[in-house]
Amino acid sequence: MTKAGYHHGDLRRTIVTAAVAAIGESGLDGWSLRELARRAGVSHAAPAYHFGDKAGVLTAIAAEGFGLLADALEEAQTDFLAAGVAYVGFAVGHPVHFSVMFQPALYRPDDEALRAAETRAGEVLRRGAAAVPDSPARPEHLTQAAWSIAHGFASLWISGALRMPPDADPVEAARPVLRTLLEH
Repeated sequence: MTKAGYHHGDLRRTIVTAAVAAIGESGLDGWSLRELARRAGVSHAAPAYHFGDKAGVLTAIAAEGFGLLADALEEAQTDFLAAGVAYVGFAVGHPVHFSVMFQPALYRPDDEALRAAETRAGEVLRRGAAAVPDSPARPEHLTQAAWSIAHGFASLWISGALRMPPDADPVEAARPVLRTLLEH
């Protein structure tokens, strides 16, 4: 490999991007650090140097995913329905991140960056639940209910278990489902 092959600017970012692509193509078990190095155009030792092992790469993907989720939820501000719809939009738009984020056995759940991103996403969701007017549910129960419904809908959509028309928009299909939570 030539020296120019090592000048990526942000090699960590390059490797995470390669990992997301590899997982998207081959699944969670169908990739290796050597494959990431090949995709990134770096030595086979570079991913291990930056991440240690596969769990390190998956930790970075999960942390990035929780950060992206928090960003999507923040755009909804205190509109709880919009937050649920944003959750589904995030999951469908980032299925690899989504699949890794909720399997803590795959990564290092005690990683500081991961915990910070996960906490941020949770706080945004809790603020939205607390802002729901006249809800008979306690905010923490409303948060869990909304998360369960949005996560379940997104998981069913991604897996293809929801039998919807091929041109259906997952975000628009989720809206009436999520609205039922707020109407009770």
